[in-house]
Amino acid sequence: MTAVASMPDGLQALLDREAIRDCLYRYCRGIDRVDEAALRSAYWEDATDCHGAWNGSAEGFIAQALSRLRQGGRRVHQITNVLIDLHGDTAAVESSFFALQATAARPERETFLCGRYVDRFERRGGAWRVAARTVVYDWIEERDRPELTQDAAALFGARQPVGTTAPHDAFYALQQQMLAA
Repeated sequence: MTAVASMPDGLQALLDREAIRDCLYRYCRGIDRVDEAALRSAYWEDATDCHGAWNGSAEGFIAQALSRLRQGGRRVHQITNVLIDLHGDTAAVESSFFALQATAARPERETFLCGRYVDRFERRGGAWRVAARTVVYDWIEERDRPELTQDAAALFGARQPVGTTAPHDAFYALQQQMLAA
């Protein structure tokens, strides 16, 4: 008997929901920190993604996203209102998001996005990942913010950590400290 089969249904549902939420958060870290491993871990290899101008394989989305993200800029994604409808080894998941973005090419131009990730998750080999994603944009706003061109360290002080990409961000330093302990 497998661990999943021997567990009470309510407890397994809680574990499944938490694994799905963790996957959603890994996706956000992957995008915001340009962490390729985290981003790839959110999708199955054969997943699809309909994401703005991109409509095709998740692999194709990841490749084009990483290409743009590595050019620089700032991004922050927040996930809220995660609703998970479990159906055995599949789940219909709707999660609201807020995203702020500015590119290196136009650091003064801020884009504010609100919408929902409408995902079909699948559990394979005990792991939950996105099998198909459709991004629904409910709000998009762009505006010029000249103050965004200022160096964040100058704004917050040299000793205050400023968000950056993997592996240089403060989170990855903390991970390394914990692994070394």
